Amino acid sequence: MRSDNIKKGIARTPHRSLLMATGVSKKNINSPYIGIASSFTDLVPGHIGMRDLERQIEKGIHSGGGQAFIFGVPAVCDGIAMGHEGMRYSLPSRDLIADCIETMANAHQLDGLVLLSNCDKITPAMLIASARLNIPSIIVTAGPMLDGESKCEKLTMIRGSFEAVGKFRDGAIDEQRLLELEEASCPSAGSCQGLYTANTMACLTEILGMSMPFCATASAVSSHKRRIAFESGMQIVDLVNKNKKPLDIITRDNLRNAIIADLAMGGSTNSFLHILALANAAEIDITIDDFEELSHKIHQILKLEPSSDYTMKDFYQAGGVTGLLKVLLRDIEEFKDIEGVSLYKTSELVKNAYINNSVIHNYSEPFTTKPGLGILKGNIAPEGSVIKISAVDESCYEFKGRAKCFDSEEEAMKALEGKQIKEGDVIVIRYEGPKGGPGMREMLAPTSLLVGLGLGTQAALITDGRFSGGTRGICVGHICPEAQDGGTIALIQDGDEIEIDINKRKLELKVDADTLEQRRKNWKPKRIIAKGYLAKYSKTVQDASHGAIV
Repeated sequence: MRSDNIKKGIARTPHRSLLMATGVSKKNINSPYIGIASSFTDLVPGHIGMRDLERQIEKGIHSGGGQAFIFGVPAVCDGIAMGHEGMRYSLPSRDLIADCIETMANAHQLDGLVLLSNCDKITPAMLIASARLNIPSIIVTAGPMLDGESKCEKLTMIRGSFEAVGKFRDGAIDEQRLLELEEASCPSAGSCQGLYTANTMACLTEILGMSMPFCATASAVSSHKRRIAFESGMQIVDLVNKNKKPLDIITRDNLRNAIIADLAMGGSTNSFLHILALANAAEIDITIDDFEELSHKIHQILKLEPSSDYTMKDFYQAGGVTGLLKVLLRDIEEFKDIEGVSLYKTSELVKNAYINNSVIHNYSEPFTTKPGLGILKGNIAPEGSVIKISAVDESCYEFKGRAKCFDSEEEAMKALEGKQIKEGDVIVIRYEGPKGGPGMREMLAPTSLLVGLGLGTQAALITDGRFSGGTRGICVGHICPEAQDGGTIALIQDGDEIEIDINKRKLELKVDADTLEQRRKNWKPKRIIAKGYLAKYSKTVQDASHGAIV
């Protein structure tokens, strides 16, 4: 065991003394040392219930014959960080968290890890750390929150709060109703209710085989979640004893499985960034071309909020990830049966999974033959951009409009709040990429306001920033190259015609090459004003088409 480096031999007498100071008994000194990397915080709804889950994991580890050590890592709530300077720290926190876990696990020579996660950047960070370290690891995602309800109206964080702001500004609801929705939309601990980034990544973690069955969909406040946490603690000791490591599980075939599932579910566009970053950490050849190739083949068989009224609660009751896997394994040739940490893909659990076909469709009867996500290319995005097809009304698959350009999210928000955006406009938000932002902020506030104002099918938004998994409407993000690197998005001017064609996967600026070349000669990069961590991040980060890795 790795931990022998800190506990075996005469020379390690001081180390054992320090370990005993933490409470490790003589009896347990030679047990497998298991770290519990916990992202507990009182600041994030998805993480406030983790103290209980830490106890359950710890009980499982000790019941399995291991010695548990809890340590903390940061967690950013994208919802609370949304729409201001704080969002610049969300994506960069992914690499910070991975670094923290790597540091703690290697400095203390841990034999295995249980990674307790939930929200948008924390789960991918923990996957990345597990691949870097390649020691036995299992992830416990803390689970979704309960659905909100007010006056018999089913609520989620997006529809009940973010989009409600637009409805209020448009006069569709009054202030009293806005306050009622505010209070009722997020009624419990847990990740937000729809297939946004947190829940997308939880599902993909389970599909990869890096978490236990039903971990992604079991509610944060359920006894089922507590049992999963305990079983994960038991499981990690077995994985250490068998020396089963993440890179035995996270293979090229299995990462392509994750892409297939993502397309079939219509998950968050942020998953593209995280799968590419995980592939880089695992030194596996997965590129944006894998997404492009598969996006022309995969049908969408699951449609959750924000693309429908179904939430994670409905998905859980309809069979959860095991039900989805049953369909994928049975009907998609490209989907490979790979053994994961929970050993469930080859088990009777998937074969006998219950499926409610009103939520999880049969592959022969999909919601649509279009995938949930797509890669658009063209002269605006020669290296690619991303759109959540499942969240776009089919009447808008071909859209042409006139550009209205903004060099920050704040400028665009002022225009939306001032009702300066009209039918046929294409909002262009630039200098919000990984480098130019810096930090590649999410644009949930403007996209939600756009929908709330009733312009969700009448106007579009394109950006070198990114979107929340809760975004819906004609919204294209991750445009590469970004404006800060001199991408075409930096050269767009007000009034230019822009074409978005989902069917042909095109994003085109209808301006001739000579005009663009003349504009390029007069262009200068924006001066980046950043200090501390963001300054370092801006200097080292790669573009979105490579996962915004540092």
